[in-house]
Amino acid sequence: MSEVPATLPDLLTGLATTRAIRRLALDPIPDDDLSAILWHATRAPSGTNRQPVRYVVLRDDERGRDAKDVLGRGFRDGWKAKSESAGYGQGSALDPNSRKGRQRAAMEYFVEHFEQFPAVVLVCLVRYRDPNPFEGASVYPACQNLLLAARALGYGGVLTGWHGPVETELRELLGLPDGVAIHATIPLGRPLGHHGPVRRLPLNEVVFDGAWGESATWARDPDGTEFAGPPPTP
Repeated sequence: MSEVPATLPDLLTGLATTRAIRRLALDPIPDDDLSAILWHATRAPSGTNRQPVRYVVLRDDERGRDAKDVLGRGFRDGWKAKSESAGYGQGSALDPNSRKGRQRAAMEYFVEHFEQFPAVVLVCLVRYRDPNPFEGASVYPACQNLLLAARALGYGGVLTGWHGPVETELRELLGLPDGVAIHATIPLGRPLGHHGPVRRLPLNEVVFDGAWGESATWARDPDGTEFAGPPPTP
């Protein structure tokens, strides 16, 4: 295993500081570290312990490079559409010091370097019943475990869904059988920036006591919490 951070974050610190990291270093991830990240992902809860999640890890071999090339095209197309629809080509997005400008720069780095990221994990579900809106409950806890484990070992990543437009080509290339769904694409690497703290809405705006809209007076943010709301409507 490569050098582990001198101080591993405790669980609550990890939960409060694990950010979506899109500016990833291009250095390889040692096998032992990648194995540890995936092992912790498999510890996630699984209904009736069915364990239907599978992980296809794309690295720097011929098939991995080919698959990342396919994904890179899909991600650039996805960003182009989002950039146009969400106004990333105008206004505050053109100011590199603004929140939106920083987001734009991170996204442009992300899609321009996607093929060079050291590992990309396709998180898949082996379906055991007809597709339904709730099947992600069998997958996304594992995705969060994966990202938390990466955070603990000094890595970062981001859960994405932009494999969709190129999924048909990707499935053929990787030999994914019918009945296996790709639910997430997670690139991993060393952060070029840093994790946390994560900014969210105030707790009393999202927690209700017993019924919708009933204020939970006991729900208080820790001292020093910084806040951020959702992005403005374009």
